[in-house]
Amino acid sequence: MADYDIDKLHQRILKILLAVDKTCREHSLRYYLWAGTQLGAIRHKGFIPWDDDIDIAMPRPDYEKLIRHSREWLPEPFELVCAENDASYNLPFGKIQDASTTLIERMHLRYLGGIYIDVFPIDGVPESSLMRKLHFARYEYLKRVLYLLHRDPYKHGHGPSSWVPLLCRKFYTLDGVQKRIRQLLMTYDYEKSALVADYDDGSNGSMPKDVLGTPTPYTFENEMVMGVEKADTYLSKKYGDYMTIPDGEHQRQHNFHYLDLDHSYKDNIHGL
Repeated sequence: MADYDIDKLHQRILKILLAVDKTCREHSLRYYLWAGTQLGAIRHKGFIPWDDDIDIAMPRPDYEKLIRHSREWLPEPFELVCAENDASYNLPFGKIQDASTTLIERMHLRYLGGIYIDVFPIDGVPESSLMRKLHFARYEYLKRVLYLLHRDPYKHGHGPSSWVPLLCRKFYTLDGVQKRIRQLLMTYDYEKSALVADYDDGSNGSMPKDVLGTPTPYTFENEMVMGVEKADTYLSKKYGDYMTIPDGEHQRQHNFHYLDLDHSYKDNIHGL
């Protein structure tokens, strides 16, 4: 288990969620509680006790609009980071982070930022089962290349395990792969698609768009935020018997490499 005070972390990332909720309401943007955060809202009326992050998802048109206007719409110290506005960013989805804090998730993935909530774009997917499998296979390949480009190639030593990430660096660039991923994800227009997905969930995460429905209010830590309209359908598909609390071995935490809730990552750049 992690050695940091998870309650303090919960309080801080909840503030990010509430700022995003306010921004989305003010500018008519759709968003949904997602994954374990939606599960927490249903099963615990807030955080899953051992969970140390917040996930939301946004239909692609709203996600793109937030990227374009995040600097003017999000209040300080919150900022949206993604491949579209940070050339060193190494994930295919965005984060909204608290710039007054510092976080390094993993030693071998030294992206320096603040504590955050994940923001996943929801995109259209092909209705053909075969086309869907091919489409997601391309995404999984590019996502793996993205990871290898940013990972320390010598994480497992200087032997054969370093050859694949080093080879990736000869044939791909971070910017080039991010652009290919973005193009792939936006192949099928969200508004015109019957099936949609957060591609990070894989092809099994594809669902009829009406499962998302109209953003629906849920109580989360005594606050009202927006989630999936057909939450039971969504959670059953993702987790099965989602109301059963897993045993300790399946209660996952990030166990962050470095966490500082009192100092900005911008002040820590030269000290880490």
